[in-house]
Amino acid sequence: MSSVFTEISGGINAPAGFLSGSIYCGIKATNPDRPDIALIVSSKPSVAAGTFTTNRVKAAPVRVSAAHMRSTEVRVIVANAGNANACTGVEGIENAKRMARAAAQALGLKDRQVLVCSTGRIGVQLPIAKMEPSIAQLAGTVHAHGSSAAAEAIMTSDTVKKEVAVEATLSTGTVRIGGIAKGAGMIDPNMATMLCFITTDAKIEKAELQKALSVSVEHSFNRITVDGDMSTNDTVLMLANGSAGNELLRVGTADFEIFQRALDHVTLTLAKMIVEDGEGVTKFVEVHVNGASSFSDARRAAEAIAKSCLVKCAWFGGDPNWGRIMDAIGYSGTKMREELVDIYYDGILAVKGGLASSTPMDKLKQAVAADRFRVTVNLNLGSAEYNVFTTDLSTDYVTLNMGE
Repeated sequence: MSSVFTEISGGINAPAGFLSGSIYCGIKATNPDRPDIALIVSSKPSVAAGTFTTNRVKAAPVRVSAAHMRSTEVRVIVANAGNANACTGVEGIENAKRMARAAAQALGLKDRQVLVCSTGRIGVQLPIAKMEPSIAQLAGTVHAHGSSAAAEAIMTSDTVKKEVAVEATLSTGTVRIGGIAKGAGMIDPNMATMLCFITTDAKIEKAELQKALSVSVEHSFNRITVDGDMSTNDTVLMLANGSAGNELLRVGTADFEIFQRALDHVTLTLAKMIVEDGEGVTKFVEVHVNGASSFSDARRAAEAIAKSCLVKCAWFGGDPNWGRIMDAIGYSGTKMREELVDIYYDGILAVKGGLASSTPMDKLKQAVAADRFRVTVNLNLGSAEYNVFTTDLSTDYVTLNMGE
């Protein structure tokens, strides 16, 4: 842990001035004991930043929230699980707007001050008529200890709640950053089937907040993959309300750098939680490619390895099949020379100069048998590097995604 920030409890309610909560409204009709709508409210004016799915098929809430992001003052995030409101046409757009309107009216705000998110099954119209009164009820019951409940409400195939918070010491005071996230399947770089909501009481302008968030997402949520499938609903949203009273954060200052490091810790922690909770996952694997001739080459190689079904199935079986890794590098489009490639499992040499090393196979199998390990590939062509966090691919994943 950095000496300039420490982890604290409280999630999205750790920063001053944020309230949250959740409620059950019936979207998940078969699970009445679990909430399916979450609400996050800033008690004072705030600025917002966000990143959204790069999928050309974008869910209705993504489109509505992207439009509302133009507002100079966003105060609320409302999110539901159990229904993605994706591929739902004009009616879906109107239903997403009605979600925002229900929260805005209950809190005495304007529609554009509310951001909306949805996650769940694609192609089914949102049951907005039964959601609206629940949102209105929830708006009157949000409180300063609702982070865990909100984290639970946005879960779909997740098995655990995902939340974290940090406190950072700046030259002009202490600020806090908190976050919750959901995600387990349809996880791929350039975001995934994931939602993440982050709050901070730091005083920062909208443009600077967006810059900090974009950098942080690139080094966290854009470096994870479970199954190589990109969703229609991926969203990361961040609200900053300035309640900490610090001097305005400006890019290029030491305080901004501390804030960036603290934010990076929050997003990377949540990103790793998503990978660890991947559907059917039995292994958490970091793929690190170095010695590439360019950053893009390092990224292509790392992502090809991390998304290869053959490689991931081998890991599930405890098989250090480095031939499949070499194959993935070869078709990735990365500049490489086979005779220069070195491959390691947790620092144990498996391949030297493109050929099998003298390391006993049992020792390599022991490394891959662990539930967490690192695969390092040195292309020996330059100094560029890239890492991706990924998983194995298990029979349970197939079972979970067979459908009804």
